[in-house]
Amino acid sequence: MHLAYPAVLAVLLFCVGLYGVLARRNAILVLMSVELMLNAVNLNLVAFDVWLRDTLHAGQALTLFTITIAAAEIGLGLAIVLLVFRHRGSSDIDRLTGLAEPHGPEVPHGPDATDARPAPAADDEKAEATA
Repeated sequence: MHLAYPAVLAVLLFCVGLYGVLARRNAILVLMSVELMLNAVNLNLVAFDVWLRDTLHAGQALTLFTITIAAAEIGLGLAIVLLVFRHRGSSDIDRLTGLAEPHGPEVPHGPDATDARPAPAADDEKAEATA
């Protein structure tokens, strides 16, 4: 078998996965696209291992490591996406830009932090007293 067939298939899989990562808004679809990209890498590793006739089968060993890493990534990624969906009500990536609370004043924390809030101006006190 020629090396070109699995290499072309791997390139097509990788391109479809890359398009999915760049164009999709849903976090689950992005995770699926990353899996496609990892499968393209696995296909290349096994194809080059067979083509080079490696006696140690290093490509197949690396493929097993890649599959393990992909399984861990999908497990943790899916857990994070589900927690974010429960908390925010959406898995849209554009709406999940920040994980912090929305637009609150930043107050320094820690043992060296003092009360850094500015004192209210005298005009503000007069406006509050008259209102």
